[in-house]
Amino acid sequence: MSDVTAPPVDNSSENTTIQTTFTVQEIRELLPHRYPFALVDRIIDYEPGKKAVGIKNVTINEPFFPGHIPSLPIMPGVLIVESMAQVGGIVLTLLPGMKGVFFAFAGIDKVRFRRQVIPGDQLVMTVELLTLKRNRIAKMKGEGTVDGELAVQGEMLFSRID
Repeated sequence: MSDVTAPPVDNSSENTTIQTTFTVQEIRELLPHRYPFALVDRIIDYEPGKKAVGIKNVTINEPFFPGHIPSLPIMPGVLIVESMAQVGGIVLTLLPGMKGVFFAFAGIDKVRFRRQVIPGDQLVMTVELLTLKRNRIAKMKGEGTVDGELAVQGEMLFSRID
């Protein structure tokens, strides 16, 4: 069973609000990734301790397209999975007591690609926390869609780096 701890709930004020969206500037404050490896443009939904939904707007100007099938630009699968991992990183970084802690991408399981992701697509990634053990090892499941069509799905492992 999971030993995930939910963030404390403060019922002392009716004005308490939970931030559920994050801009690219706020994402930069939470994750260490920078160009050309910052692969999340926005978090459009966030449930503390549970899941986040992020977007990656894919443009022809991505630095990998000139070398990854120039005549048929396709976003590399490893970068699609890395994008999902970065959304997962948001969930982990916002857990209680994890501010400033970095969880490295440690493994992938059951990943399947169902459609190509190409310039002009908006990749919508939903990543859910499955388990967190001893605040060190996390398992998450994720999926990415384009125009409501499944593009990728799989499970990811993360390891806390001290």
